[in-house]
Amino acid sequence: MTDNARLEELRRRVQRDPASISFAALAEEYRRLGQFGDAIDTCRAGLLRHPAYVSARVTLGRALIEVGAYDEASSELEEVLRSAPENLAAIRALADIHGRRGETEHYDVPVDAQPQPPAPSPSVVPAAVPIAVHSSAVTTESESPALVELEAFLGAIERARRDVTFHAAH
Repeated sequence: MTDNARLEELRRRVQRDPASISFAALAEEYRRLGQFGDAIDTCRAGLLRHPAYVSARVTLGRALIEVGAYDEASSELEEVLRSAPENLAAIRALADIHGRRGETEHYDVPVDAQPQPPAPSPSVVPAAVPIAVHSSAVTTESESPALVELEAFLGAIERARRDVTFHAAH
């Protein structure tokens, strides 16, 4: 099915039954096609009837990011995390907001929160790679750009979680 055919089918479904949850799929299709205003309007209208529909709220947040409405997007995504704290799409979108705002300062992520790869057998550990041990992580002396980017991403996720916790407590 082409993008246009899918979009038209979703529009027809929502027109036939305005109370249906198909609005979320229509909004996501609009967002995917770069029609952010239509995605935002569709989500807002549908969320009036289905305010607890988490995936629609994520779509709304992601569309708001694309039009630069970061504060509104943050509010929507924080609402998602209050009801679904492990929602990866919302966490990533909040991290995206921090990145777009240039909030890339490094935050240490506790070792127990970092993904841990399986320990390699001693025969596969290259002897020539110097390893430095820090209190919060293990890294090579010359960190690769990918590692630096991953640390920034994890830091943004941690900051987003702290923001949600702070806002939920107040």
